[in-house]
Amino acid sequence: MSSLDHIPPTIKTGDEPMTFHNESLNFKLLDFWRWSVSDILSNSTRGRLAEFIIATATRIDIKQVRDEWGPYDLLTPDGIKLEIKSAAYLQSWQQNIFSNISFSTKLARHWDYLTNKRADVPQRHADVYVFCLLKHEDKLTVNPLNLDHWDFYVLATHELNNYTRSQHSITLKSLQKLTPALKYNEIDEIVKLKNKLNVKLK
Repeated sequence: MSSLDHIPPTIKTGDEPMTFHNESLNFKLLDFWRWSVSDILSNSTRGRLAEFIIATATRIDIKQVRDEWGPYDLLTPDGIKLEIKSAAYLQSWQQNIFSNISFSTKLARHWDYLTNKRADVPQRHADVYVFCLLKHEDKLTVNPLNLDHWDFYVLATHELNNYTRSQHSITLKSLQKLTPALKYNEIDEIVKLKNKLNVKLK
């Protein structure tokens, strides 16, 4: 490996200390995690949490570090490529009304971290999309770790490619016309069924 090659990530425990002059300080990686991502209702952190939820639902090995720069978000043990999108009615900040629910479905030019180049043609790289809605509407009791507070919608990528309203986003109302809401324990089975549909329709 040269000094500028890709560095494969390794799983951390949280006990790794910060050091200065070869001595451990009284701060560990866990302190950074607590400090930086405890607001699991915020958009960016909630998005990663949604990926984690779907990873656990589809039996992905969570001892392997999440791929920050992959062309899709997750790869199941069956080889199904997943794209995960999340939205919520409630946000961390002061709100006057609930947030409108819409999910981005834009085609993307994948960046390859091994070559440091983007693909020439934008496309959807996943086989199946999972749309995760934190549906709870009470700020006093909302808990993104409570999976009863979520609904999940699953579409084969081919279904999105044939969606006539927009190729950039999809509203909750439109999504509900295409597929029913699922609970956490239903996700894995429907992802597999949608992948079969995607393969059949390609």
